[in-house]
Amino acid sequence: MTRANEIAASEALSGKGHKDENFPVASGLISARHRPTILAYYRFARAADDAADHPTLEPAAKLALLDRLEDTLLGKRDDDAEALPLRVALKEKGLSPRHALDLLVAFRMDVTKTRYANWAELMEYCRYSAAPVGRFVLDVHGEDPSTWPANDALCSALQIINHLQDCGKDYRMIDRVYVPLDALEAAGLDVSALGSDRASPALRQCLQALARKTSLLLDESASFAGQIADFRLGLEVSVIQRLAEALNDGLLKRDPLSEKVHHGKLQFLSIGLRAALGYALARANPFGAASPRKADTA
Repeated sequence: MTRANEIAASEALSGKGHKDENFPVASGLISARHRPTILAYYRFARAADDAADHPTLEPAAKLALLDRLEDTLLGKRDDDAEALPLRVALKEKGLSPRHALDLLVAFRMDVTKTRYANWAELMEYCRYSAAPVGRFVLDVHGEDPSTWPANDALCSALQIINHLQDCGKDYRMIDRVYVPLDALEAAGLDVSALGSDRASPALRQCLQALARKTSLLLDESASFAGQIADFRLGLEVSVIQRLAEALNDGLLKRDPLSEKVHHGKLQFLSIGLRAALGYALARANPFGAASPRKADTA
């Protein structure tokens, strides 16, 4: 076995943390008693993501790192520091590892699959790469599983927004393409179009069509915050929903190959504050947003 197959996930970390993400992760809106568990999950997910995207490791070494994370999570070994905190947190909270294991399915796909034939394939990827994140947070808060469909729509939309924002970088740096091949083909293009400094009119139309599909997912998730019992979690979800809508609108107007689509700090704050205020007012109005199913526990 080579040295690359023996390293721990901590040795393959990119240095990116939860504050570097496009969307809030265990922000101050979340109750302090839940944040450590969510951050343990994020730490596990970040380690797996960094392993799958490592620029120099061979696929076999990446898969070995993911196996090591899984084995540590499940108690088959004790030597991966990126998985141990989550294992401890799950035991303390009486939670299943299923949502973390689902993530590993997606990260193994990242190692072995670099192209997606159509939207259905991309959504199947999101089923493992995106939906488990929100489902885990819901489970930590003791929310009803009936919230999962709206969660899955929002998390999938967030994932696809990230894919579209980074479509050029992903292709150039790791030869991974999440833009469905049939969408490119319908525009008369192949994946090489993503390597340009500026999107052609045909590619712009292709990416805009995908952003419009993402808008439909955001329509499905629009009621999500109102379905959540925990006020503070609902507040965070309302902020994420509005940030996602704004980013997706940006993808309809700008070229992600040559223009910045990400929010600046002031824009992020402005959108978040307006969303939070709107949610709080709707929650206070019994004739506004959908009422939660159980008493608030925050």
